[in-house]
Amino acid sequence: QVQLVESGGGLVQAGGSLRLSCAASGNIFSINTMAWYRQAPEKQRELVAIVTRGGSTNYADSVKGRFTISGDNAKNTVYLEMNSLKPEDTAVYYCNYHLIQGDDIYRNDLDVWGQGTLVTVSS
Repeated sequence: QVQLVESGGGLVQAGGSLRLSCAASGNIFSINTMAWYRQAPEKQRELVAIVTRGGSTNYADSVKGRFTISGDNAKNTVYLEMNSLKPEDTAVYYCNYHLIQGDDIYRNDLDVWGQGTLVTVSS
């Protein structure tokens, strides 16, 4: 019943910037990880960036130094700041949460995906 809604995709020229957002709604007890994946045409989905509850982050080599992932637990929202965009960054971007749904007594572990938002970078 938890739902993720993404926003911020669009068309941008190479060298430009975009900020993606992904907000979760529903009965969320806690969030363990927030991540962004992307899938380019004719390619498999790949992990772009991830942040854990403890604050550690990991990035794909192709985006290190250009992208920044951050989370706001109070808003149940994850962001992806994308700078110095390249045409090869063109893809549908999906957010993913690993979270616990419920309360102190009844809980369920869930992996939840957003609907995807298209980022197109022109050369």
